[in-house]
Parts: sequence; C-alpha cells; structure tokens
Amino acid sequence: MRTFPCDEGVILGGGDPTPCRRNARPVVLLVTILGSSLAFIDGTVVTVALPVIGSEFGGSLNLMQWVVNAYALLLAALLLIGGAAGDLYGRRRVFNTGVAIFALASLWCGLAETAQQLVAARALQGLGAAFLVPNSLAIISAAFPESERGRAIGTWAGFSAIAAALGPILGGWLVDLGSWRLVFLINLPVAALTLGLSFWRVPESRDATAGRLMDWAGAVLAVLALAALTYSLTGLGEGGSLPQRMLLLIGLGGLAVLLVFLWVEARSNDPMLPLALFRSMAFSGANLLTLFLYFALSGVLFFLPITMIEAHGYSATLAGAAFLPFTLVMAFMSRWAGGLLDRFGARLPLTIGPLIAAIGFLLFIPPEPGAPFWLSVVPAMLVLGLGMAVTVAPLSTVVMNALSAEQSGLASGVNNAVSRLSGLLAVAGLGVVAAVVFDRSLIDLLALPEAAVLPDLRYGSDLAAMNLLGPGAAELEAAVRSAMLQSFRAVALIGAALAVLSALCGFFLMPRRALRSEQA
Repeated sequence: MRTFPCDEGVILGGGDPTPCRRNARPVVLLVTILGSSLAFIDGTVVTVALPVIGSEFGGSLNLMQWVVNAYALLLAALLLIGGAAGDLYGRRRVFNTGVAIFALASLWCGLAETAQQLVAARALQGLGAAFLVPNSLAIISAAFPESERGRAIGTWAGFSAIAAALGPILGGWLVDLGSWRLVFLINLPVAALTLGLSFWRVPESRDATAGRLMDWAGAVLAVLALAALTYSLTGLGEGGSLPQRMLLLIGLGGLAVLLVFLWVEARSNDPMLPLALFRSMAFSGANLLTLFLYFALSGVLFFLPITMIEAHGYSATLAGAAFLPFTLVMAFMSRWAGGLLDRFGARLPLTIGPLIAAIGFLLFIPPEPGAPFWLSVVPAMLVLGLGMAVTVAPLSTVVMNALSAEQSGLASGVNNAVSRLSGLLAVAGLGVVAAVVFDRSLIDLLALPEAAVLPDLRYGSDLAAMNLLGPGAAELEAAVRSAMLQSFRAVALIGAALAVLSALCGFFLMPRRALRSEQA
C-alpha cells in the first residue's frame, strides 16, 4: 500500500454552505469510501499480479512497468483537472462518470487478449480515477456540516485503511486461486454498488466561485510531457526496439513540452497548476520532500512483490501479505504522529521520519534468495511503516497550513499529484537501474564475456520456464534469482539515499513550528 499525503485535505477546498439531509449522510460516506477504494487499492493489487501477467503475455520488465505506469500517468496528469471539473460541472456527475469509466476499463482489463490492450485499458482506468478520486473527497465537504466533518473524515480514513490493508492480500489470493483477471473483474460489482447508491442518495454540489474555463491545454501538455519522459526511461531500461539515441531525443522532447506546460500555466487565467503557490518556502519544501520520499517508496514497493515471487519463490498471496505490516503500523501510529507537529514543530518529525524510512529501505538489502518471509520482508516493512507514519501527518499539515484556507483544497491536490507523479517517474527511472544491474550481475554470475547478449533472460523473466533450458537449468535459475535480488538491492539502496535527501529537505526547508495558514 502506498499512502498518499493530503488525501483527506482535499475536502477542505470548499463546498456548498448547505449540507445534505441527515439520513442521506451515511450513504454518502459509504459511496465515497467505495469510490476511493476502487482507485487506491487497484495500484497495489495489480503490482502483486504483475509476475503472472508478464508470464502470460510473454512480457518482461517493460510490460510490467507500463501496466503500472499507464494508470499512474493519466491519474497524475489529470488529478487536478478532475477536481476542477467537479467544481464546475458538479461533483456527483464527475464522480459517477469516473466510476463508470473505471468499471468499463476494469472489464476491458479482465478481458484483454494482448499486452497492448491491457496497457490501454489501464490508461483508461487512470482517466476514470482522475475524475473519481478528488470528487469523492469533495462530496464529503458538501454533504457534511463542519461540526460533523471531522468524524466523517475519520470514518473515511479508517475504512480506507482497512480496505487498503486487505486489498493486496485479496489480490494475491485471487491470483493464486484462479487468474490475474479476477483482480480487475472484482471491481465491477463494487462499481455497480457505488453508482447505484450515488444516484439514490448523493446530492449534486458544485463550487459557485469556480473558474468558468477548464485548463485543457495544460492537461494535454502534462499528459504529453509525462508520457514522453516515461516512455524514454522505460525504453532505456528495457533496451527496446528504438535505438538509445531516439529514446534520449524523446526524453528531451518531453522536457521541452514540460517547459511549455509551465509557460502556459504561468499565463493562464485558470491554470490547473498555479505556479504562484510555490512562492511559499514551506509549500515548496514540503512538495520537494514528497517528491523524493514517494519516489523511493513507490519504486521499492513496485519491485518488492516481483522480487518476492521470482527471487524468493513466495506465493502471490504471501507477496500481498507483505504490505500488511506497513499498513497496520500506518493505521495505528498516524493519530499519534499527528500530535508530533504541535509538540515539536514541523522540522523534527519531517527529518526523523524520512531517516527511519531510510533504515527500512536498507533492511531489504541483507536477505539472500529464499530467505524466510519473517526475516526478509517483515522487519523492513515495519520500520518503513513507522517512518512513513511519522512523516505523513505532519507533512500533510504543513502543506495545508502553508497557504491560505481558501487555497487548502488546491494545495492538497497539488501535493497529492506530486506524490503520484513521483511514483510514475520512480517505476520508469528505477527500471533502468534494475535492468542494468540485472544484466551485469547475470553476466558475472555465469562468468560470461562482457559482450554477451542474453535476449531471453531479462529482469522479470519467467522462472517457471527454466526447465526448458536443459541440464544447466538449475544453475541458470539460481543465477537469475541472485541477479534479480541484486537489482532489488540496488533499488532499495537508491530508495534509502532518496529518503535521506528528503530528510535534509525536512531539516533545512521546514519551519520549526506548525504553520497556521500564514499566507493569505
């Protein structure tokens, strides 16, 4: 499970002054929990199923990266405009549209016959999630009066944590029970229930002060820039059909489009990303910390299930259970961590928390292939969960208080988008590291010449097929497992370094005391 900062904070962005009827509020809360769970759980559940998906379609790391990144790309790029669309056109309407798109895309994922179809369906899921995620939270703001909103937030957060804890285990169990396709098809009854309850009880709401124009130009430029960067990094890691020079040019083109995006946003009357927000040192520092820390977290947690299944030989169910210690620590410690800001200010927890997370990343490094689950995974996930618990609540508070109350919803949306963007770039960028380390480690382990080519042995190769390779299959399988573990160790080491870098951001850029919406 990846816990994103400022999810709850999105609801503070404003709502209608008149809440809905009291007897409708429990149903409204249930709808928002179900809708949010569709999007939040899907990423981690799919990660557990990736080795089986790669095996069925004959793909490798490139396919597994795009199954995750096609979803993350559309979600990260369109999250802000999805919230703005709800304010302008109606939150329930846009939320229901998102749920419907997500359901249709899930059906397409479950029925996909080729890898290309699956990736396209995952992108469509990301589009649906970009509409439903911000508006599920905004609906709470409109439906509940201020006196009851805190309890609604707590209920939403509690049930979301439970669903997130059970999601990966359920996903791994479904993979072991029948087929990876069930991971997607199980979304259909949840989406149907969500839509039915939404049409029955959720009232419509919108923001009367919202801008009248949507920043479609910014949205298109954001998608193009991120797609080019992601394609370039993914291709470099896999060694795909395009030459490296062409991939580098695509990456440079993505950077150029990103600069155009920033230029357009600076001159837009209703930008999806108001650059003036970053004049606040605390806001900029918090988002920089988010970028580094969630890059590390997303990258390591992407490669963890693959490593557990392929290098250690665990089942998909056990790989899903690896996320449970992390989630439980987050759930039980977050309330306590929320009080750290009032007692010690922002700087201390936002320095100590990432440093604890760095230790968690380092604990992934020692175990050898086939090490017991309780030694290879659980200690690292417990420490990592503690580090994130210490960090997330103070980080969210700093983001929310760095700007005026009227900008709180936008501030939280930007921070949430930054965390998801970091995950997108992490899966693509660390894939380059994993592929390079895997190739070099395999060459060393098999004592092959430096120029040896291993076209059929790449990171994510299906170890179940090794019995087709003849008498040396056992030795080759052991070498592949060791090389995959070396790749994961390199990823974990980079994750630890980035966590330390985020701790430095906390120490040098965070205020000593809690901010109180200091900027008007």
